[in-house]
Amino acid sequence: MSSITAEQVRDLRNQTGSGIMDCKNALTESEGDFEKAIDFLRKKGLAAAEKKGARVTSEGRISSYIHAGGKVGVMVEVACETDFVARNEEFDALVNDLCLHICAMNPLAVCREEVDPELVEKEKAFFVEQLQDKPEQIRGKILEGKMNKWFSDQVLLEQSFVKDDKLTIQDLITERIAKLGENIVVRRFVRLQLGEDISN
Repeated sequence: MSSITAEQVRDLRNQTGSGIMDCKNALTESEGDFEKAIDFLRKKGLAAAEKKGARVTSEGRISSYIHAGGKVGVMVEVACETDFVARNEEFDALVNDLCLHICAMNPLAVCREEVDPELVEKEKAFFVEQLQDKPEQIRGKILEGKMNKWFSDQVLLEQSFVKDDKLTIQDLITERIAKLGENIVVRRFVRLQLGEDISN
């Protein structure tokens, strides 16, 4: 196997933002294959991101977005661990992407646990009614699939990212955690649409 050059390491670092030794190790592990090295770094970063999930997030920012014409507006609060990351361009881009996504996709809540239990039961009852003609032994599995699909349409963290449907919003956040090295949490959001009844 040919040795890894400094130029290869520099190119990988420029593209991924990873450390020099991490890039060198990734290229070594992937035998100089650039795409495999990127994948190696991504997996390593995502594994590290999972470990950061319990860390305290006391900094962050609140951002807003008003859609063209002023008919729809979004405000979102996203938390991180330090003021340094809160002022980082990557963090800023994530928050802006979240605003755009919420504006376009109109989620009900950040996560499943925040969805109104009455609404969840209403949807479940609707699906149970639909499944009456299915064999009893498979109804539970089908119901679980239908509820998971419903949550993935309604819950922010489970929705497909509006700019890249291969990623969920949780994937997007996890990738940014891996890149920035801090835990990141969407605390809350509000979406207002002109003429919309928000009394309920």
